[in-house]
Amino acid sequence: MSGIDQTKRRIPLSERIHIDLPLLTGLLILSLFGVLVIYSASGEDPAMLTRQVTRLSIAFGVLFIAAQVPPHWLKIITFWLFVVGLLMLIAVPIVGESHKGAQRWLNFGVVLIQPSEMMKLIIPMMVAAYLSEHTLPPAPKQQIAAALLIIIPVLLIAKQPDLGTSLLIASSGFFVLFLSGISWRIIGGLIISGASLLPILWLYLMKPYQKQRVLTFLNPESDPRGTGYHIIQSKIAIGSGGGFGKGWLNGTQSQLEFLPERHTDFIFAVLAEEFGLLGVLVLFTLYLFIIFRGLMIAAQAQETYTRLLAGGITMIFFTYFFVNVGMVSGLLPVVGLPLPMVSYGGTSMVTLMAAFGILMSIQTHRRLLDK
Repeated sequence: MSGIDQTKRRIPLSERIHIDLPLLTGLLILSLFGVLVIYSASGEDPAMLTRQVTRLSIAFGVLFIAAQVPPHWLKIITFWLFVVGLLMLIAVPIVGESHKGAQRWLNFGVVLIQPSEMMKLIIPMMVAAYLSEHTLPPAPKQQIAAALLIIIPVLLIAKQPDLGTSLLIASSGFFVLFLSGISWRIIGGLIISGASLLPILWLYLMKPYQKQRVLTFLNPESDPRGTGYHIIQSKIAIGSGGGFGKGWLNGTQSQLEFLPERHTDFIFAVLAEEFGLLGVLVLFTLYLFIIFRGLMIAAQAQETYTRLLAGGITMIFFTYFFVNVGMVSGLLPVVGLPLPMVSYGGTSMVTLMAAFGILMSIQTHRRLLDK
């Protein structure tokens, strides 16, 4: 038998098809957990369940395709993805479609595309690609250039208006900058600068409904039947779950439709009510396992680009999780971010799964090079 054949026999099938089994297992279990909760939150609607399973199938297909792309090819196409994404953001206010008072979508006939969702992944890819071409930690000139790569699309997205997504994209780029080794003095300066700009943000950039969300966060009881209704009902649902929950399909706040947006942004409250503290701990364990695996892949990456990108992707996933749970629990203002892999939806899930496919590509191609 030739040396090549012997090498193929030593490489597990999962690595030959570029799938990281621990990460895939965590994602599958989390997705199945989400399907159970969505079925309950939808009022046992089989049509919604079918749509979610279909979207999950597409998302896992995207994951598999993304995992086949070698990291060096990703780096080559990153600039062009960034240019296309930027052009699409510029086109949104000109020819984009509006839904619920926000102009965020481009209609390509057969599909509606939300460019801001794509930028959640493209921005960290672009910042990682740029910084990897320079010595780390980056010099002030490189830090300013990287900041501009983040700020320009963030401002375009904030004007749609979509403050939640713009803040998430800003944080995704910042995570890559942070992982590149910038000093804590600079980080402290950025935090102080950002805090000093809050009055300008409040007076000139934030829409009335965005200001109301902040005021509602500070005192939801001030308008219990209006803007504070969502968060009050969410807290009631979470607290009523107790230690072990009311049982699957038996949540009163969700089943009696007291809880708005129960299958999307506020699905965590449904889970907490029906599965209790025990179910919440299981959910947190799944998220922490996926985050830990992502950080391990980042730590083991062989190149600066893949290390920065893997770390950035993992921290984006953490931010999704942290912000949604904080929002639903009343610890953060409501910004309309889904609970990753659990909330009902398609675009956000596909973007996340593409990101996890890139993580798997980084890990499995590294192993193949080692062998």
